[in-house]
Amino acid sequence: MDNTPTHRRSIVVECFEDDDGFELRGSLRDERPWASEGEVHDVHEMHLDLWVDRATLTITDARARMARFPHDECSSIEPAFRALVGLSVTRGFNRQVQERLGRQRGCSHLEFLARAMGPVAIQSVASSASRRGSTVVTGPDALGPDSWLRNTCHLWAEDGIGAQKIADGWRPGTSEYPAPSVVELRRRKKVHQNPG
Repeated sequence: MDNTPTHRRSIVVECFEDDDGFELRGSLRDERPWASEGEVHDVHEMHLDLWVDRATLTITDARARMARFPHDECSSIEPAFRALVGLSVTRGFNRQVQERLGRQRGCSHLEFLARAMGPVAIQSVASSASRRGSTVVTGPDALGPDSWLRNTCHLWAEDGIGAQKIADGWRPGTSEYPAPSVVELRRRKKVHQNPG
């Protein structure tokens, strides 16, 4: 078997912050590593920038750019990605992106990139809190019905492990990484409450 890949897709998303929010810069590249001179090597190079409000986690601006694409008409879809403005990057983000920009309403590559950027925005909230020396989740009711973390994954399920850890007093970013299991946290709490 030839060790040269048939196709390579690279997605990079970087986030920058200020007091108001986050600027996410995403890029998607498709390459044919096997292509020799005179053949198409770079198939796609597409960029999507999103601005997300810190307080509401809502997209306030969106700009798509295509630097490399297979058809002259491809780039005419760039303005359609302004439809991301107003979307929350929390629960339901992927569904809303697909409804607004999926299939014939957009570009499958930029739509895929947009869906990849929502979770990066959420991770940026945690990274920002850690960078600023605070925690994202602040109290035992932090996973209430309106919490942006609630039901985002199996760990943050309504009655899941994250909720149990928070109820026991644990806060993200305040202990070792990865966080100890719920069993270990409870053991430590018991030892702390009943020393000796």
